[in-house]
Amino acid sequence: MNRMLAAVARVALRLTPDPVPRRQRRLTGQKALVDGITFDMPVNSQDTPALMAAFPCDGDAVARMLPGNELHPVRLPGGKGLVVVTVVNYITTDIGKYVEYSLAVACTHGRKPAPPLLPGLLMGHYGTGQFVVDLPVSSEISVKGGKGIWGMPKHQANLDFTITNTHVSSQYEVGGHLAAYVEIERPRPTRLPLRVGAANYCAFRGMLMKSAIYFEGKADVALGKQARARLVLGDAPQVKALTELGIEEKPVFTAFLPETHGVLDDHFEAWFLTSDDPSSGGGEPLESVLGLTTSEAWLEPPRLDPDHYDRGPRS
Repeated sequence: MNRMLAAVARVALRLTPDPVPRRQRRLTGQKALVDGITFDMPVNSQDTPALMAAFPCDGDAVARMLPGNELHPVRLPGGKGLVVVTVVNYITTDIGKYVEYSLAVACTHGRKPAPPLLPGLLMGHYGTGQFVVDLPVSSEISVKGGKGIWGMPKHQANLDFTITNTHVSSQYEVGGHLAAYVEIERPRPTRLPLRVGAANYCAFRGMLMKSAIYFEGKADVALGKQARARLVLGDAPQVKALTELGIEEKPVFTAFLPETHGVLDDHFEAWFLTSDDPSSGGGEPLESVLGLTTSEAWLEPPRLDPDHYDRGPRS
């Protein structure tokens, strides 16, 4: 992103209205006890760095993967879909520190697919968001809350989050297998003042769960040829669906946010997942959250060499 474009973007983004609903602000100072977890309202995070990278993929393969009849791929020009990798290193939350590793595909929600480009401009009209394919986290309490309350496909895994002067990376292992490794070259400092809301769609208990998160922070962003990232998918079964999407090597954009503040809305929506074959694609059953504890302990850090699994050069 060149300097002039970044300067114009900063001015425009400063005028963006705060997306956090007024209800969340009215809840400030209140407490909640849900499934044995105490929350100081609103449910928020502080002092939290994050990385993002988005890669083109086979849009038709995304359409086949999405559950139910009402989720559709966001289409880039040419019909490509979009895989979005977001890793957040939560530092200050009600449930302690943990890393959250989101592997998702951009989507819309409605009776029909949306035209290309318009979902980014009319997000509310098209129900634009992301369908979360896999969401490993560091701690069991995060699984208990994220899956049991919001229906997110969380499970505990071996995760890290590494920041250097030139790169930001995160590795995800589970059961002794590499699942994913993402690394971005740190974009030039653009310090774009982001205040955005995002919709997450997840499958749980045979239902489609929609939750909303709002975050703000100053982002360093790289677009197109200036964006450099590497995504390595391993042989863990949790990422098998992603390996079948034909993910391209070169990203559409990358972003690094050194510090963010986020709010997870306590309001969420759910619909039955309907299709010609409702026996598949409905996510995990209710039994998957039984017996989970509120432990904030992490598993051991990842140890495998992602280069052993890498099938392509750095982009």
